[in-house]
Amino acid sequence: MKTVFVKPAYVERKWFMIDAGGKVLGRVAAKAASIVRGKEKTVYAPHQEIGDFVVVVNADKILVTGRKAQQKLYYRHSGYVGGLKSQTFERLIARHPASPLELAIKGMLPKGPLGRKLLKNVKVYAGSVHPHAAQHPEAIEL
Repeated sequence: MKTVFVKPAYVERKWFMIDAGGKVLGRVAAKAASIVRGKEKTVYAPHQEIGDFVVVVNADKILVTGRKAQQKLYYRHSGYVGGLKSQTFERLIARHPASPLELAIKGMLPKGPLGRKLLKNVKVYAGSVHPHAAQHPEAIEL
């Protein structure tokens, strides 16, 4: 089997918009990661950036099931000894409303330079206002 190399000039890249209000965190993140990765295209290649752009709005109204709002923990480290800090989903979404969704999408993308490049194609906004109206994003229903 030959490795497929698609020239970036031949790939048509679109803009999509997902309204996350009232939707479950993991389902929105999985759909966004799949679109950004380009898995829904016929010319998909796992080593190339051929996916589309995704704008996610209303990230502050995202839901989690069960008792995850009180029990799900997000960790970060300051770099110093004993510098591990944790906070629950409730506290994180109160401080940084778009952060849980960004972290979920980041975890579903490949690790390394390609994943960091793909993450730049995802735009997450807490409210319903976004500055990408000029790109005419196509709305996606989940």
